[in-house]
Amino acid sequence: MAILKALENLQILEVNDRTALISTDSRITLEPLRNRKDHTYLIEKIRKKVIEMESQNWKIEFNWIKAHAGHHRNELADQTAKEAAINSDINECYTRIPKSTVRQELRDYSTTKWQSKWDITTKGAITKTFFPKIADRLKLKINVTPNFTTMVTGHGNIKSYLFK
Repeated sequence: MAILKALENLQILEVNDRTALISTDSRITLEPLRNRKDHTYLIEKIRKKVIEMESQNWKIEFNWIKAHAGHHRNELADQTAKEAAINSDINECYTRIPKSTVRQELRDYSTTKWQSKWDITTKGAITKTFFPKIADRLKLKINVTPNFTTMVTGHGNIKSYLFK
């Protein structure tokens, strides 16, 4: 959030030199900015702001500095941020949920629903002896072969099945 505010404040400055080096002690912000696969809401807002500013001839660079290492401006920024947090009656609320969270919740819901149906079905008794819990089965990496299928299902070219 601080980086986004810094960019917004830079953008309104009337200066001839449109080169900015933004130093931060927040690796948790810089790493997703470098990783193009990360599309969280705030990271995307920062990326869009940088693109917008670069189209206005700004040259923006980011670098990481170690926190609490005596960098005067970093210490000043930390102190200002703390004061702003204490004196602010505005509570930021981010209601956007990451896709990864939604995927995981859907996966968990599906597994739970599958398990409840698996528990009440009368089919697949032999398979249930091998895999009573769906979640445990899904964690396994199984190379499915005809012999494996025959063993787990109890169907196939085996004497007890052919005798039926």
